[in-house]
Amino acid sequence: MPASPHSDPSFSPPPTAAAPPSNLPPGEYAALIGLDWGDEKHALALCVRGSNRVETLLLADTPEALHGYFEQLAERFQGQPVAVAVEASKGAIVAALREYPWIVIYPVHPATSRRMSQAFRPSGAADDTPDAQILLMLLRSHRAQLRAAVPEDDATRRVGLLVGLRRKLVDQRTLLGNQLTSTLKQYFPQALDLVGSHVYAPLALALIQRWPELRRLQQARPQSVRRFYHQHQVRRPELIEARLAQIAAARALTSDRVLCEVLAGHALALVAQLRSVNAQIEKAEAAVADAFVAHPDAAHFKNLPGAGPAMAPRLCVLFGADRERWVSAAEMQMYYGIAPVIEKSGRQRWVHWRWNAPKFARQTLVEWAGLTVRFCDWAKAYYAYYSERQKSRQAILRSLAFKWLRVLWRCWRDRKPYDDQLYLQQLKLHAPPYLAHLPKGSNSEQEK
Repeated sequence: MPASPHSDPSFSPPPTAAAPPSNLPPGEYAALIGLDWGDEKHALALCVRGSNRVETLLLADTPEALHGYFEQLAERFQGQPVAVAVEASKGAIVAALREYPWIVIYPVHPATSRRMSQAFRPSGAADDTPDAQILLMLLRSHRAQLRAAVPEDDATRRVGLLVGLRRKLVDQRTLLGNQLTSTLKQYFPQALDLVGSHVYAPLALALIQRWPELRRLQQARPQSVRRFYHQHQVRRPELIEARLAQIAAARALTSDRVLCEVLAGHALALVAQLRSVNAQIEKAEAAVADAFVAHPDAAHFKNLPGAGPAMAPRLCVLFGADRERWVSAAEMQMYYGIAPVIEKSGRQRWVHWRWNAPKFARQTLVEWAGLTVRFCDWAKAYYAYYSERQKSRQAILRSLAFKWLRVLWRCWRDRKPYDDQLYLQQLKLHAPPYLAHLPKGSNSEQEK
């Protein structure tokens, strides 16, 4: 599918006109639509208010066909509200539907529609038009259990798109780095010991670019290698001499010249790609920083313990600027998959991880919880207390993220920055057992 301008984080859409006034009762719609978005065709099932008749239609996968259809609906229903159920909360289809202020989008989790479909088609047969009818049925019969999508403010959306772009670039760098590591292991494994921990770092890329084979590296003068390391901020004489000794004593993994030449060419191609991705990551990080500074709630997140230039914008996106978006901390804990799921049947009780949740958002919360252990005394005490009780690291961090999310929600809701000392004072009123593990000599410990 061709890229849409709405997928570009730097694109700012023009303001859309407000939806015309409607004579319908609040919460009612002139029509309900189930939309099954496909790669080649889009299936729609429509039911007009006051009728049980279902209209079905297949649209070609072109912007012209999609916009032409919804422009016809605008004339047909005179701009009155229309609800559309779709298996997406973002992406191209949602961006297209946002063009029409009279459309209210109801995102449906794919697992929900799939299980509903299986309930009526146990054979597992799948078809686009019946899938659209399933979405329509959910909208008609279970709308009270669905939640209409509320558009994010432009500032939050910009930060979120840029953060997502950076994550995709980092994932791409990881993939290319793994490919380069695998290639080097086949003919020049010593390079991995000579470049440090990250094969995508500038030092590693420069060394492989200059000496893509062990044979060529061993032909270089020792002084040239020393100068190379100095130019790349490696100044410890003992480390440089150890690497020179390693180079001199190294033996080629294989003497097959054909194989070495081909693999060296592949390594150089991967180096060129990694250099390009590194440059794009730097640009994305600069764009994230600029967008985050302009966000109205940046002050609430930039000074959180352990929240640096990468993590603070990610946390900001989870909350947004609309204070009506999250009515409780529990709602956020469940939506982002931090709250565990409890299942009961008879005398059995099963607590497990929430499977269907935004993975990047949950990863953000758990990663940040781990960072706070280094920078926040009570978080460090919390971690130490449960480590003594043989809890796994991931279990502790998930529990800590659950606790942090409740704290942040209150600060965000009240528009007050997080105050570590104030929170510690509140903790002491309840005297949780982990406070006994506060680090010795900390300000928190001295106040006790």
